[in-house]
Amino acid sequence: MISDPKIEDVKEQHYAGIRTQVPMQALPDVIPQLIDEVFGWLAQHDIQASGSPIIRYHVIDMENLLDIEIGVLVAEAITGDERVLAGVIPTGQYGTLIYKDVTKGIEGNKVLIDWAKAKSVEWDAWDTEKGHAFRSRIEYLLDGPEDDPDPAQWDTKVAILIAK
Repeated sequence: MISDPKIEDVKEQHYAGIRTQVPMQALPDVIPQLIDEVFGWLAQHDIQASGSPIIRYHVIDMENLLDIEIGVLVAEAITGDERVLAGVIPTGQYGTLIYKDVTKGIEGNKVLIDWAKAKSVEWDAWDTEKGHAFRSRIEYLLDGPEDDPDPAQWDTKVAILIAK
């Protein structure tokens, strides 16, 4: 299941995250490992999560490396350290949709990107020598193993910042 794309107003959101560069095929191992590490860091620092885990895509090069941040939403600004960074998802209008089943990520993102092209929606993005960069492209992991052990039942929300 992939929902119809839509435009949403998103308010600034703070998060704690770990930034890394990995090949696409490493995501199934890296995502849960770093989510667990961020939750552990938050617990050590007496900081409560205020929302879902996220994946923030800074630069995408599907053939080489993805420059990403794995994080967890928090209620207010925090101070990070050399490993866990304080981050902010910027306020703005985002193209969004929700897809079910973790294996549908590429398909869900393609639906959103194709919708934007058809509607002449431009992302706040640009090309670099390392790939396609985004000011803000997020996947919110709305469900996980604590909700249902079957990853095919998990919902993920994709949100890409629209250029002003």
